[in-house]
Amino acid sequence: TQSTWGGRIMMLRVVRAVASRNAFPINGRGYASASSNRPMEVKLFRALWGVTEDWQSCFPRFKGCGFSGIEQGLFFLSSAEKERLKVMLPAFQMEYIAMIFTTGNTVQEHMKSLKDQINECLPYKPLLINVHSGKDSWSRADSKQYLTEALAIEKNIGIPMGHETHRGRIFYNPWTTRALLEEFPDLKLTCDYSHWVTVCERLIDTEMDILKLCAERALHIHARIGYDQGPQVADPRAKEFQPALEAFDRWWKMIWDAQVKKGWSSSTATPEYGPHPYLQHLPYTNVPIANLSDIVEHEAARYRDVFNAHVRTYKK
Repeated sequence: TQSTWGGRIMMLRVVRAVASRNAFPINGRGYASASSNRPMEVKLFRALWGVTEDWQSCFPRFKGCGFSGIEQGLFFLSSAEKERLKVMLPAFQMEYIAMIFTTGNTVQEHMKSLKDQINECLPYKPLLINVHSGKDSWSRADSKQYLTEALAIEKNIGIPMGHETHRGRIFYNPWTTRALLEEFPDLKLTCDYSHWVTVCERLIDTEMDILKLCAERALHIHARIGYDQGPQVADPRAKEFQPALEAFDRWWKMIWDAQVKKGWSSSTATPEYGPHPYLQHLPYTNVPIANLSDIVEHEAARYRDVFNAHVRTYKK
């Protein structure tokens, strides 16, 4: 409701103060400077998508694997799980990236959904907010109306919001995304290119100008390797997916380059590999062809190694 939204003003002031210490753009204006004698660091976040073990046992392992925090949508949690997450994040000294999934048919319904979910995530003090925004079937006018309001909300709350390049949403393809980025200079993205290679049915080196523009607007990365027939390769460790892996590394390096040039002190990414139907199963058996946790942890380590090797090539 309007009164509930207005009643968050004090909370917004607190969160704005927290956000102002981030290495992210605040309200589209300026960036926190990186230390003069330290390269940009990577902060990896663990998605709870597909996690079946008790959080009390897996959170210590996440910390041990070098994850800085958790990325999770409250949308999918029970009331008990929401309260538990609120306690466990500070207990394990983990940061939080909120995920929001707008719902409805009209712009007004999606905007109400956005506001409601922002209200719910504020007590968790998110580092940033990743949004699955709108619908792929919207007209350009509908998308513009939604984004105008969403950017005004982002400016008000002082927490960076990245709109994900996701199938079924406003930013489901490169060309729609380019047009909207050009129209909204403060618009930021969560770059999940796995969806685009599926929509386009090819590795998208053909769209290098768009990838460069996206790199300049990238707030956050979903680091999952996709291919021309799906948003998640069967196993990124397999040699047959090496061309896709190398392509994604190229595109991520463009984002890191842009962030370094802006003086960001840290870059965030979530190796968001998911369970079935993203993770393929053997026919008739419902047996996954690989261990999801092993894939996530392997790709987190590989991403960190590639990131560090690339960023260290920069001279301060």
